[in-house]
Amino acid sequence: MPPPPPPVQPLQECLESLRSTWRREGSLAALWQDWPQLAGRPLADHCRPLNLSHGVLTVGARHPQWRQALQYSKPQLLAAVRSAGHAVRDLRIQQHHPSPTAELETEESVWARHPSRIDVHGMASCPCCDSPAPAGEMALWGHCGFCRRLKLSESLGSSQ
Repeated sequence: MPPPPPPVQPLQECLESLRSTWRREGSLAALWQDWPQLAGRPLADHCRPLNLSHGVLTVGARHPQWRQALQYSKPQLLAAVRSAGHAVRDLRIQQHHPSPTAELETEESVWARHPSRIDVHGMASCPCCDSPAPAGEMALWGHCGFCRRLKLSESLGSSQ
């Protein structure tokens, strides 16, 4: 007969156990989680942990002045990281230029500008199919969105 399973632990205890294991084993995830408290809000907003390898933590700073601020506060930051239980023996600081994120529009902003959403109260009749259509579609295309789609598909079909 197999041994009985260990007693069930509350989820909070399991998460705390995981966090302490992360710290002991030198996990970058644990540093990411603790970073605002370790570095302080002013530094944390402009600098971030980039890599943790063999006990060496590499921190990236966005601008030269923040890199210099990190250099000056390196001993205090290293002490704070160690006192929080992270297995870090050295701290390296480098300039870090995060890759610019593409200026992608959110679905909400695209949908907010869609012709059918421009005038939610005004309705008109489509001259092609005589069905009710939002005034925004009528102003932009001269007919409803359904007729617009039909005309576009016809023009694509005739061009082939």
